[in-house]
Amino acid sequence: MFRRLSMTIGAVLLMASAAHADPIEGDWKTQAGPTAAIKACGGSFCIVMKTGNYVGKQIGTFRSSGDGKYSGTITDPKDDRTYSGSARLSGARLDMTGCALKIFCKTQVWSKL
Repeated sequence: MFRRLSMTIGAVLLMASAAHADPIEGDWKTQAGPTAAIKACGGSFCIVMKTGNYVGKQIGTFRSSGDGKYSGTITDPKDDRTYSGSARLSGARLDMTGCALKIFCKTQVWSKL
């Protein structure tokens, strides 16, 4: 009886956690126009291009830093250069920043679809 109850509680908790996706997950329109998908992958979030010239290309990996902030790496799909990256989520707006040498930084604003 206790084992069956424990299994039921575990299953309910697992389904509840899957239903509460992180707010960064979903489809985003990049500043340049194409769409990127952000999905959970192995304890972090992977960014994969959905439309445009680089469909299917993974361009980033981020981990949550809490309070709508994320850090990781971002790749410019045009030249395949990878930079340290950060993201700040504010409602349906995502400020994506990539930095080279922590000095030269560029920020794009993405919109949630």
